[in-house]
Amino acid sequence: MPDEPAREPAGSRPAHGPGPHRHGPAAGADPRWLRAALGLIIAFMATEVAAGALAHSLALLSDAAHMLTDAASIGLVLITMKLAARPPGGHFTYGLKRTEILSAQANGITLVVLAAWLCYEAVRRLITPAAVSGGVVIGVALAGVAVNVTATMLLNRASVAPAASAASRPPRRSLNLEGAFRHILTDVFAFAATAAAGLIIVLTGFTRADPVASLVVVALMLRAGTGLIRDSGRVFLEAAPAGLVPAEIGAAMAGRLCVTEVHDLHIWEITSDLPAASAHVLVAPGEDCHAVRADLETLLSHDYGISHTTLQVDHAPMPLLTVGPPPSSAAGPPDSGSRAQCGERADGQVPQHGPAGEHHGHGRP
Repeated sequence: MPDEPAREPAGSRPAHGPGPHRHGPAAGADPRWLRAALGLIIAFMATEVAAGALAHSLALLSDAAHMLTDAASIGLVLITMKLAARPPGGHFTYGLKRTEILSAQANGITLVVLAAWLCYEAVRRLITPAAVSGGVVIGVALAGVAVNVTATMLLNRASVAPAASAASRPPRRSLNLEGAFRHILTDVFAFAATAAAGLIIVLTGFTRADPVASLVVVALMLRAGTGLIRDSGRVFLEAAPAGLVPAEIGAAMAGRLCVTEVHDLHIWEITSDLPAASAHVLVAPGEDCHAVRADLETLLSHDYGISHTTLQVDHAPMPLLTVGPPPSSAAGPPDSGSRAQCGERADGQVPQHGPAGEHHGHGRP
């Protein structure tokens, strides 16, 4: 009787199939650059609040409020990076990786809520304009452009990842870091609009240019915020990652040598740039299940960047009535391709399936 494989102690890292599975923080995320960007933003935000109050500029105060959300988003990135780096264990079999997605969703929601408040204030200023010091607005806004460009460069430096191999998809910036990046990039355009409003006020005295610039900021914030909510929502709803079409992947798997059918195919995203897949695969009677499974894992990893796979591979049932001699594997002891050695899961994990009874079939015509 073959020896039973040794069990891992509770809380240890689970065993997986061939190839490494990335369970650490987002590739290339460097907290030093994030801390530098955070310090720069907080220092300028304090200056901008004072200047906005002095100049009676809603646009400057709007930009300062936006920079407060920038600082909060970077702070969330730093916190969730530490949480996501914790190894899987206990009830959290994937670790705390989705705290990054929670952070991204929180960033998106704060952008939308803040945009709604600023929109209300801008409309009120359009109806009842206030005296605005255009020169102060121009100076602070131009300084804000420089500060936010620098902060954007620091965040981009923090997200630089090692070059991907030719056999895999290039890594994406984590959705968590993407949230902070969108916050700050939005501020660059917002400060440019504010500087333009200050110039109009200086040249023409048209003070309503200040709330108009605030409405431009609102539009940019809504665009960035709704995008973050949509992208993080896709992860929470276990939708297939953007760019991966389950029907095409299932057809490609069913078209491999010896595969007769693929069903119960599920493709989802554990966290940013960590797609996963599970499926039930049927192979022709007498074929080697292990070889087919290895071939499918290579296909998913090489062509689609899915290295976290759970494949259950079984032989297709024999036809009830046949004409001709039985297959050679039917006479004699089972070989390496027999049913006794099929039905294994590639990485010992329980696949994440959808509602009971859901069936996605991909078979040969």
